Amino acid sequence: MTRRLAATLALCVFASGCMVGPDYKRPEAPPSPGFKELAGWKPGQPRDDIDKGAWWSVYNDPELDRLERMVEVSNQTVKQFEAQYRNAVALVGEARAGLFPTVAMNGGVTRSGGGGGGSSGLSSGGGGRGDSTLYSVQGSVSWTLDVWGRVRRQVESNVAGAQVSAADLANAKLSAQATLATDYFDLCAEDALTRLLRQTVDAYGRALQIAQNQYHAGTQSNIDVVTAQAQLQSAQAQLVGVGVQRQQFEHAIAVLTGHAPSELTIAPAPLTSAVPVVPPGLPSALLERRPDVAAAERNMQQENALIGVQVAAYYPDVSLSALGGFDASMISRLFNVASRVWSLGAAGAETLFSGGARPAAVTAARATYDQSVAAYRQTVLTAFQQVEDALSNLRILEQQAAAEAIAVASADRAVQATLNAYRAGTVAYTSVITEQTLLLSDQQAALSVRQSRLVASVALIEALGGGWSVEALPAPETVKRANPVFP
Repeated sequence: MTRRLAATLALCVFASGCMVGPDYKRPEAPPSPGFKELAGWKPGQPRDDIDKGAWWSVYNDPELDRLERMVEVSNQTVKQFEAQYRNAVALVGEARAGLFPTVAMNGGVTRSGGGGGGSSGLSSGGGGRGDSTLYSVQGSVSWTLDVWGRVRRQVESNVAGAQVSAADLANAKLSAQATLATDYFDLCAEDALTRLLRQTVDAYGRALQIAQNQYHAGTQSNIDVVTAQAQLQSAQAQLVGVGVQRQQFEHAIAVLTGHAPSELTIAPAPLTSAVPVVPPGLPSALLERRPDVAAAERNMQQENALIGVQVAAYYPDVSLSALGGFDASMISRLFNVASRVWSLGAAGAETLFSGGARPAAVTAARATYDQSVAAYRQTVLTAFQQVEDALSNLRILEQQAAAEAIAVASADRAVQATLNAYRAGTVAYTSVITEQTLLLSDQQAALSVRQSRLVASVALIEALGGGWSVEALPAPETVKRANPVFP
């Protein structure tokens, strides 16, 4: 009988090599031969000195670098995704436990009695004649064999799910880092606007002094003085209002770095004029460089494996069990050979009728997989769109920046010429105000374009995946090794 049981066990273990359900094959992504906006671009110069992970180093800003490095350490959203990844890895270990037998050990003592009434039925120990004590020590093993691969498909799904969580964690880091860089450049733009308005206030103050001199000389009326004062006061009020937006950007950066707004103060910083442009490469590279695309692809394998889990429900469950130990009425005889007890067993269970639940579950699993395929392809299309958007923004903004620079230079010359003409008494002060207003408007527009170009460059880097690569995903074996069977 023991030989038969051993043969049955060997047959079941051999049969456990098969797995029902479809094997995963990565679906084709929407093709894109190239980026339309790349036409006419100059080849980008490689920057081998830049840490590919610290993508923000292309801006060569020590303060930005200091702030960005806080994100991975202290950002609470990133911490949430990190905990989510650890949870996903633990689920792999939980699923893998189904591949191994369960071993249990128990011991006990049982006192029982019955029958025999009256004094004659009492022993000297106070117990009845039918009383007995049973001591036992037993160990048991039970094992549900994964003959059809249900557990292995679940493990496969959970491993892919852990990789999804790892990609989500990388995407959360990239998003927080890009948001911080955007807020930082917006803050620097506010500082630049503050400096511009201070220069404007100084210029308007000098214009006011000219108007006062002209009035005292009797060549102009007091109206020019009053008008110049009103213009100066308006610029001073505008200067005060700049602080509102700046403080909000500083508070946002504090939260992104995991600090309360009161704990972080950023000194005024210049807005860089150099706008680095990262060459996007080929569209197909996005499938390897964007963590959200990688997450969507891994999610497909996760859902594909779950189809196999549902298909395995059609097949019978096969389980083995064994028990061994000792039972004795006296503890001194507990471990004698005569007290030995054992049992071996095998069982199979199959659901004969489920009212259509099993085919419905398989259909639902296949539909969920199809949904993940569509989501993957949409994620790829969105990635192409975001890169094209960033490239077109940079191209158009670069042209606008050149036009704005010419406009500022022309407006500045017009202001100087009009002030000279006003001193000579050949034009009214309203002409000075018109030219000064036009100059300030052009200067603000030029500053806004420079700010937008930096933000667009951040958007391009984020759209390209930053410095991330799909190679950063933990390999399946790495995920499994994180859950040792015998800790």
